[in-house]
Amino acid sequence: MSHSVELAGIGMTFGATRAVRDVSLKVQAGEFFSILGPSGCGKTTILRMIAGFIEPTEGRVLIGERDMKGLGPNQRPTAMIFQSLALFPLMSVRDNIAFGLEARGVGRTARHAKADELLRLIALEGYGDRMPGELSGGQRQRVAIARALAVEPGVLLLDEPLSALDLKLRQHMRAELRALQKRTGVTFIYITHDQSEALAMSDRVAVMSAGLLQQVATPRELYENPATPFVARFVGETNAVAGRITAVDGGLARIETELGALTGRAGRRAVAGTPGTIYVRPEALIPGTGENALTARIERVDFEGSFALVHGRFADGGSLAASVPSTRLADAPAPGSDAAFAFAPAHAVVLGDE
Repeated sequence: MSHSVELAGIGMTFGATRAVRDVSLKVQAGEFFSILGPSGCGKTTILRMIAGFIEPTEGRVLIGERDMKGLGPNQRPTAMIFQSLALFPLMSVRDNIAFGLEARGVGRTARHAKADELLRLIALEGYGDRMPGELSGGQRQRVAIARALAVEPGVLLLDEPLSALDLKLRQHMRAELRALQKRTGVTFIYITHDQSEALAMSDRVAVMSAGLLQQVATPRELYENPATPFVARFVGETNAVAGRITAVDGGLARIETELGALTGRAGRRAVAGTPGTIYVRPEALIPGTGENALTARIERVDFEGSFALVHGRFADGGSLAASVPSTRLADAPAPGSDAAFAFAPAHAVVLGDE
């Protein structure tokens, strides 16, 4: 059975350093939940607290609504997959998968039958007698997942497990992980610094910065309605223009900037008379003038396959990034020219400075 996981005001201090500060959230049973953030933001520390490798210095960890205080890793309904995978090189694939069952006293016949069942689940049927060194990176990844699932955890914890793979294999493994989680129904808590991984796989994502929880939302909500300036800048490409908020009305905020007056949806802390910033995604910018127009000197145009990313510089020194579909490359401005891009107020958000 899958379990829910609740973090109730947890914090972690190492000497004078507060690695995690007052984090509260609940992961639903059977959910694919990711914790996203840059290196050093505290996400792996949270995973280690859930697993029981370290005890929080404040707050509580509850799994299946049971307080985990005082329970070690072997007493919790969790299994963890590390970045290094940590497969045993001198054991067969089957014995690697069955290792946790052997440690629990399960007989050879039963544990090998379970290992073969999991090999079928991860599409490696017939690979049980091979050694880890004979497998590809993606195959070893699947074996590590099968080994974790063998002990039937209620929660599977994954600490950046795809970071060592090349881009194409990483993209393939994302789809496999998501499909595997759906088939098993096990709660997945996935740690990553890669926003594309988090957005592609997760039911919900928690974004962290400097030990603080910034926002918890669905991938689409994070991208379209960032709650803080950090989330707006960290999740996806964005154009940010700073200024002073002059009016907030009807769900819209008007902001005076060095590039002119601009209007977007009123977000968190958007209060008239206070400093703020308007955030616009590259794909929301359309070549042309009119309301909410931004003019920039074009520096380069990067062809990305399905689209081209136009890079430029505003008069105030800020950078421009505008996305042009490959079917409309003729509309892309030339490097060295001045070009105007406009956007609809509904496609931008104004956030108060923090």
